[in-house]
Amino acid sequence: MSEAPDLDLIRDALSTSTLSHALKLIGDRWTMQILMGAFMGVKRFDDFQSWLAIPRRTLSSRLKSLMHMDLMRPRLYQERPERYAYHLTRKGMAVYEATLMTWDWEQRFGENRIALPTRLVHKTCGHGFIPQLSCEACGETVTLRDLELRLKPNPHLPHDPDAPMRTPKVTVTDGAMDHLALRMDRWTLMIVSALVLGCRHFDQLSHVLRISPPLLSRRLPAMVEAGLLSVEPDRDDRRRRVYLLTPAGRALFPYIALLSVWASEHLFNEPSSIRPRHKACGKAFVPRATCGHCHERLNAWDVRFETEGAA
Repeated sequence: MSEAPDLDLIRDALSTSTLSHALKLIGDRWTMQILMGAFMGVKRFDDFQSWLAIPRRTLSSRLKSLMHMDLMRPRLYQERPERYAYHLTRKGMAVYEATLMTWDWEQRFGENRIALPTRLVHKTCGHGFIPQLSCEACGETVTLRDLELRLKPNPHLPHDPDAPMRTPKVTVTDGAMDHLALRMDRWTLMIVSALVLGCRHFDQLSHVLRISPPLLSRRLPAMVEAGLLSVEPDRDDRRRRVYLLTPAGRALFPYIALLSVWASEHLFNEPSSIRPRHKACGKAFVPRATCGHCHERLNAWDVRFETEGAA
């Protein structure tokens, strides 16, 4: 992006992005953890509740939302009393690649406060692996620096100021930003996206995200405290502060990219308003999660989770 970003263009691209619209549906503090648990084999209500330490009413609400979006489906396994297991649908299984990147991020930067496996094994090649972000067109591993980002707001996904959003209140002292799930919440990821697109100052972020200054003033220090952002005085105006992504903040990009393409392909059937191009091959960048050993695309049924010391 240029030194002087086009703030109105960025605002319109972000608000009409498949990422923003997807995060309005699943970008709260519990939903991605439920999906991660489902990929690890958790199916029953009581097992979700004990594994996540989530309030039962909250879990019931999130499961209902996931079923309404056709990401999960209940199956009766006991008649008296009625008890259900919750299974991922085809649409739910498709979010696996993005979910894998939350595992990778937590292994590298997090505290692993929930019981995540310590090793992944790709059944196809038989090797332990680290998931990589790759270009579908050429197969090469890609980082944010390898991409050129073009913006084209999507009129078919308009900004909806009345859309319901679960936005947790976050302060620096409540410790919430140390939690894996909250690092994946809607506002955190939208702030990271705005920074990727060249916004560096408080007023720029507030404008392009349509976020209230009080909420932004809570969120930015929390993200700095969590190690996702750094802050320093502006060299041209010492009264202003510049926010920059740390390595941990930049490492959220694979999750953002994969969640965006999942939403494009499985939720909205619409292209992203943020359109990356892979500089090396010159093609539109369609991200895929691949095995770091054999470089094949990863599917949920081809990956085995292991804990430390397992065979």
